[in-house]
Amino acid sequence: MTAVTLYVGIVVLLAAISLLGIAVLAPGTPEVSMDRRRPFESNPPTTLTRFAASAVASFERMLGRRNVQVFSRAQLEIAGLRLSQAEFFILVAAGACVGFLVGIVTVGPLIGLLLAMLSPFVGHLVLNYLAGKRRAKFDSQLGDTLQLLSGGLRAGHSILRAIDAAAAESQKPTSEEMRRVITETSLGRDMLATLNDTALRMKNEDFVWVSQAIQINREVGGNLAEVMDQVNETIRERSEIKGHIKALAAEGKFSAYILIAMPFGIVAMLLSVSPNYMNPMFTHPLGWGMIGASFVLMTIGALWMRKIIDLKF
Repeated sequence: MTAVTLYVGIVVLLAAISLLGIAVLAPGTPEVSMDRRRPFESNPPTTLTRFAASAVASFERMLGRRNVQVFSRAQLEIAGLRLSQAEFFILVAAGACVGFLVGIVTVGPLIGLLLAMLSPFVGHLVLNYLAGKRRAKFDSQLGDTLQLLSGGLRAGHSILRAIDAAAAESQKPTSEEMRRVITETSLGRDMLATLNDTALRMKNEDFVWVSQAIQINREVGGNLAEVMDQVNETIRERSEIKGHIKALAAEGKFSAYILIAMPFGIVAMLLSVSPNYMNPMFTHPLGWGMIGASFVLMTIGALWMRKIIDLKF
C-alpha cells in the first residue's frame, strides 16, 4: 500500500511539473493590440462558465467590502495580467489545494500544509517576476518609442497626438502604457502627472527624462523633436553601457548560482548514493542546528554576492 501511494504521489508530482512547464513554455499572448485584431464570435457561455463567473463576482464583492490590498489591481496591471483580484485569489487558492494534496500523497500532511502555506508567497514571486519582465521589455522598447515620438512631432503633430501614434504603432507593454496616458489625459488629468506616474509604475529612470523634457519645453519652448532625439541618443548610450556591465557581471552571477546550488547538489547526491548516510543530520538536534546555521550563512553569502554583482550607475 505504501509503494502504491508513493507511485501515485510521483505521478501527481510529475503531472504538476508537466503542467507548470506547459504554462511557462506555452506561447504568450499576441503582441498586436486589441483594436488592430480581427473581430471574432465567442462561443455562448455554458453552465460551468456561468457558475465560475458567479463565484468570481461574489468573491469580488466580498473583497471589495473588506478592502483587501493583497494582490491588488495595481499589482496585477503592472504584471500585465488581465485578471481581477478575485480571479487571482482563486488561482492562488487552487495552487494551495494542489500543493496540499501533492504534499499529503508524497510525504505527509505536514509537508502538504507547508506547501499550501507557501502558495501566497509563490503568487507574489510570480507577480514580481512578471512585473520585472514587463518593465525590462518597456525599457528595451523606449528607444523606438522616442523615435516614434520625434517623428510624429516633426510631422507637425502635437505631443498628445504623437503619443497616440506611438501607442498605435508600438508593441506591448509600451502600447498599453501610452494608451493609458492618452486615456487619463482625455479624462482631464494633466499629461505630465500621467507621464510621471508611468515612470514610477515602470521604475524607469530614462522615462523620467522624457517627462522632464516635455515639461521644460512647455515652460521655455523650443524644438521638442530635437530634444527627444538627444534624449534618445543618451538613453541608447546608457543601454549600451548597461549591456557591457551585464556581460562583465555574468561570470560573477553564474559563480554565485553554482556556489548556492552546490550544497543542495551534494546532499542530493549523498541521499541517492547512501540514504542512511544523512540520517544523523535529520534525527539529531545537533544536525538540525547545523542545518539552520548553514541556511543562515548561505542567505548571508547570497545577499553579499548579490550586492557585489548588482552594479548601479
